[in-house]
Formats: sequence, C-alpha cells, structure tokens
Amino acid sequence: MRVLAVADVGRMILKGGSARVHEPLAARFAPGDRVIAKNVNPVGHTRLPRYVRGRRGVVARDHGVFVFPDTHAAGLGRKPQHVYSVRFAARDLWGPDASPRDAIYVDLWDDYLDPEGDR
Repeated sequence: MRVLAVADVGRMILKGGSARVHEPLAARFAPGDRVIAKNVNPVGHTRLPRYVRGRRGVVARDHGVFVFPDTHAAGLGRKPQHVYSVRFAARDLWGPDASPRDAIYVDLWDDYLDPEGDR
C-alpha cells in the first residue's frame, strides 16, 4: 500500500490529474432519464450526499467514465463507471416551501443511482 507523506501533499495537489479513464463502458443512463439516488449509508468514503439519498432526479449530462472513489479510496480498485450530472428540484429535496424554480446539480456515479422505475 502506498502512503502519501505530509511533505509531498502540496506537490501532489499542484500536480493534479484527472480520474477520467478511457474504457469503453456503456452508459446506464442518458440525459432526460429519471433516476433515484440510492438510500445507502456506507461505512467509509462516499461522494453521495445524504440530502439526495432516496430522492428523485433527472440526468442532465453524462460526463464520461471515471474511477469510482468509494472503492479506490479503500484500496479496492478503480471500478470505472459513468458519472452523471443529476438535477434535483429544490422542492423534492427540501419540501414545498422551497422555490419551485430552484434546483441543484450533483455529479453522481452509476453505483449511486437506480432507474426511477426500479422502485
């Protein structure tokens, strides 16, 4: 297992790099598809915000294939998959008092999403 030394953190941040991978994986979703963010509570790292778990949204964009951070951070492999920008209406997240015109977009990996019809 590789360990990043404190003295190397600054250099690594400046170096940057993309987690995009060039693998021919079929997309599960397309713009316009209605999805539900899974309601899961994993132990450890996740980029699935609690406020969207179990909520309905609409895929706005497919960003392409990227390393899945949940498995990668745990040393379990890259598990490449598509990342989608999903639009969540503010009222679907925070109730009827939220503005009907407001929405947020959250970038979510395949493993975080189910098709709306699966529930």
